[in-house]
Amino acid sequence: MKTILTLIAASFAAILSALPAVAQTLNVMRGIDAPTYDAQKTTWSPTSDIVNMIQDTLVALDWDGRTPIPYLAKSWEISPDGKTYTFKLRDDVSFCSGKKFTAADVVYSFQRLKDPAIRGPYAWRAGDIKLIRAADPYTVVYELNEPYSELLLQLTMFTNVIINKESVETLGAEYAIKGIDGTGPWCFVSWQPRTEVILKRHDAYKWGPAMYKNPGPVKFERMVIRFIPEESTRLAAMMSGQFDITTAILSTFIGQAKTAPMLDVEQAKPNFQLLYFGFKTSRDMVADRRVREAMNIAINRADIAQAIMLGNADPAFTYVDAGALDYAPKTAAVIKEDVERAKRLLDEAGWKPGSDGIREKDGLKLAPKVYYTSAGNTPKVAEAIQGYLRKVGIDWRLHPWDSTIAPAKMAEQDYEIWSVTVPYLSAGDLMNIYFNSKNIPTPNRMNWRNEQTDEWLRLGRAALNEADRAQYYGLVQEQVTAEHLWMPILNINMYQTSHKKLKGAKAHMIYQNTFYKGLDLSK
Repeated sequence: MKTILTLIAASFAAILSALPAVAQTLNVMRGIDAPTYDAQKTTWSPTSDIVNMIQDTLVALDWDGRTPIPYLAKSWEISPDGKTYTFKLRDDVSFCSGKKFTAADVVYSFQRLKDPAIRGPYAWRAGDIKLIRAADPYTVVYELNEPYSELLLQLTMFTNVIINKESVETLGAEYAIKGIDGTGPWCFVSWQPRTEVILKRHDAYKWGPAMYKNPGPVKFERMVIRFIPEESTRLAAMMSGQFDITTAILSTFIGQAKTAPMLDVEQAKPNFQLLYFGFKTSRDMVADRRVREAMNIAINRADIAQAIMLGNADPAFTYVDAGALDYAPKTAAVIKEDVERAKRLLDEAGWKPGSDGIREKDGLKLAPKVYYTSAGNTPKVAEAIQGYLRKVGIDWRLHPWDSTIAPAKMAEQDYEIWSVTVPYLSAGDLMNIYFNSKNIPTPNRMNWRNEQTDEWLRLGRAALNEADRAQYYGLVQEQVTAEHLWMPILNINMYQTSHKKLKGAKAHMIYQNTFYKGLDLSK
């Protein structure tokens, strides 16, 4: 393997030496493209890192993964009842087009996010807005119907970036395809789906958050982001110097990347990133909790972590990582791997082995359709689980999809099980994303509709102190874990790989975005 990669790397180097040099270009590699770069219309993480390059949020997330710090908003005040936030904005910010940033842009951005026509799956991240208004050109009054204990944390997320109304209205249906006008350190140039995204330096940018040494502008004239789907090719391309930085080296090759003399590999810490399989409970085949539990306990997560991830992931027996804010310890005792119990549960649920060993009930085979993205770690994990479950009489029917169409296929709702690897900030973040009935059919693809869940989530969001927030989010975790709505499989380590010629690379944990803003990068 090492010899083959060395030869491929040498070939890349030879090709590069024949190409004309492009002054101060930052070459970035990714494994998969996004279905859209309109931040308000998707939950897809491949959208978020590029969006964060070209658009900004009111607050930024510090390196600790927990602390919101000033960004477009230089300060804020919160009313005693937790319902009103008054943001004081910077007065020295402009969009790439040259248009000056004001409070009107903030008002427009959140009104668009909340517009039912947008159908923004992450609109809830902005809280239950009662009224948002510009008190003056650089003051925004952000009034909620009820307190939202994690509002500032959520405002760091890509879905809450500030948008230029003129850009949206001028481009119409071509917005985020032919152009996006943002206040970020990089400006959008072009997007060729599944091939590349090109950005250029925002020369006026000087308002980077305090977490960076360089407030801006960036030190490169342009950024070229290319999509390379083949795993071995990605490592060879990094070794050859074709690319400067990537997060797309999978566990199969990360060990080789760590030993490559020309590469630096950094693990993002903290990092909460769960690979799970979820059950669409409205489908007959997985409507019975006993069937869901049987699948959940019939596999060996430790073997999957070692054999597929080569130790670059931890087995996940809980939905929320033990290191995350408001983790509920009681959930650690729920999922206990036990193949014999899995068989008994399936028998009790009426699914009996057929002549081919696959269980049947009322003439129906226990063969659920499983949807997931064809890139990354999930395909191999799905195949491993498929093997385990066949031993207890369950025949997973695997349906991998390209990342650009996977969201659309999942939106068709014609499957029993799906998988994504979800990054999150806290227990409340993860619980609100998936288990709120308002988020049916996506991202609440379980179609889980439960009044008690919704009430606990509401109380957690509205909590005015840490103890109450942790209590209610803990109750949600205990409930949905006991229902076996998901199969948590792995907590995935996240790595950033950069060429040693690149200086100032530091891995950030936000929403699978180890490469965030790029302000301190240089060669």
